[in-house]
Amino acid sequence: MFSIIKRKISTLFSDFEYYVARWKHSKNLLALEGCDRNILKALKKDGVCVTTLADLGFNSSSELLKAAYHQLSQMENPKNDHLDEKLPQISTVTGLPEFYAWGMEKRLLNIIENYIGLPIAFHGVHLRKDFPSKHQFGTLLWHSDSEDRRIIKIFIYLNDVDEKTGPFEYIPRSLTSLFSWNYIRLYYKLWKSGYRGIDDEEVKTVIPKSAWKSCPGPAGTVLIVDTKNTLHHGIVRTEERSTLFFCYTANPPERPELCTQYWDDTYPRAELRQQIENSR
Repeated sequence: MFSIIKRKISTLFSDFEYYVARWKHSKNLLALEGCDRNILKALKKDGVCVTTLADLGFNSSSELLKAAYHQLSQMENPKNDHLDEKLPQISTVTGLPEFYAWGMEKRLLNIIENYIGLPIAFHGVHLRKDFPSKHQFGTLLWHSDSEDRRIIKIFIYLNDVDEKTGPFEYIPRSLTSLFSWNYIRLYYKLWKSGYRGIDDEEVKTVIPKSAWKSCPGPAGTVLIVDTKNTLHHGIVRTEERSTLFFCYTANPPERPELCTQYWDDTYPRAELRQQIENSR
């Protein structure tokens, strides 16, 4: 009992320090203009902003896409047709300059820092293929991420995404405000699952499907998402989907051990593969 009380007090003190740090850092945040301010408003309202590479207008976008499609062509066939649950195929591309340059665009960093409210860390980039599935498992279940109190992940579609290819889907934060009855019920279900995720049928008992927001879009669609505070998942798909995942948190994050996957050897690293190819 004493250890539980001690842990609760420690958590409350840590949260208090976090909010004080955000308050102190607020004076350092750069003002946003135009579409960047609209992105921030969307994140604060519902936890998600949907835009496109063209609308963002970064000079580095053309090189990013060129590098992404080249890396996709280099990913080996996973030979997973016999599996009932096909795990995503992931390549870490953080070490390649085209991906790092896009992830470090100054306007993008300013938007993210304004939302997170603290100095930020860019952890890296995954190139990811998701495969057809007949049922929900893994990230197809509704879930929230755990790296930090606020997390920004940016998903870029590399092919046209519709119901067949399984778009990103989320519940607007305006429907699950902190400590609302909807919030309590959904996150209790998530806790009961061991934070592995909950399926559509469980979510429907709290939030009707008509209120869920699906995000189909053509190649080049960009989703900017607070994946900690926005319940989300990928829709069960019948065709393959390819995306880029960029990850940002406060610096340092609450759980840094969960962020190492974007630069360590958890997944094959594209820059190592490229070095081997160049040496031949």
